Order: sequence, then structure tokens, then C-alpha cells
Amino acid sequence: MSAVRRIHRYFSPLGMILMAGEGEAVAGLWFQGQKRFGAGLDGTEKEMPLPAFDAADRWLEKYFAGTEPGAPPPLLLAGTAFSRAVWAELLLIPYGQTATYGEIAARLGAGRAASRAVGAAVGRNPISLMVPCHRVIGADGALTGYAGGLERKKWLLALEKDGARKKG
Repeated sequence: MSAVRRIHRYFSPLGMILMAGEGEAVAGLWFQGQKRFGAGLDGTEKEMPLPAFDAADRWLEKYFAGTEPGAPPPLLLAGTAFSRAVWAELLLIPYGQTATYGEIAARLGAGRAASRAVGAAVGRNPISLMVPCHRVIGADGALTGYAGGLERKKWLLALEKDGARKKG
């Protein structure tokens, strides 16, 4: 990721979220304490307004209120071509639903054997929550790794399941 110039903090029911912005897009979103917290930041960023941060705050307000928030604000996803393809698949997992690593690999035409590579790309997702890596589960339905921690993943999936039930 090139140098991120702006940062923004959002206080969620699951703790502080740090966002990074580059240009007119959100380029990073991390829960405080998660793996790779602030990856790509170099300490020269400033807390400054950005329209994408305002849109992200609105998105997060809807999300944490238990409603489907719609499309995320503009996102800048920096990574390998394979990682970007995996992240694009994550964006297609509907609110309140899950997919397995093998299913994502198959959608990419890589076959289920590539599920480890998919898992590695999911683990490098720079924009937690908005690129819903928490919706990816193991083939047996088990809640597997999440950079924000399994307790957060469990909470997020329960919030979405309840929100989807209210909608339907």
C-alpha cells in the first residue's frame, strides 16, 4: 500500500476501529488489537476529514444497529491480483450469510484445493468488516481464524443473523 495520509477513529460496540484513507477512499479498517493493526501506516498520517470517512461512519452506524448497511463507501484494496480477487468474492457474500474457503476457491476457478491460499488472502484483508472476511467459515461450519479475534467474529455473525431475520 502506498503511504496512507489520513486516519480516523470510530468507536464501536466492539472497541475502537481505526480507519485509514487514501485519496477519496477507505484504504484500511482495523479493530484495535487485531492482527496486522494499522498495517501500511508509517506514523506520518494525520487525523483529518475525508468524505469516505463520513460515509464509513454512516455505514458502521447502520451495521452496528443490526441492519444491512448496503454497499460500503469507496474502498482502495491494495494487494496481489489473487488477493484482490478473493476480496471481491468476499464483497459478494450477502449480509447474514457465510461461505467457506473452499467455496470461494471454487468460485475463483481455483478448486477447493486452493482453500489455503484463499485463507491466506482472507487473513490479509486490509479493510475488516466492510470487506466481510468474518463471513468466511471452515468447511465443517466451524468459526475459523479472524484477525479481529474469534469472539468478535462470533458477535458479528450473530448480529447479522439477527438483522437478516428481522428483515426477512
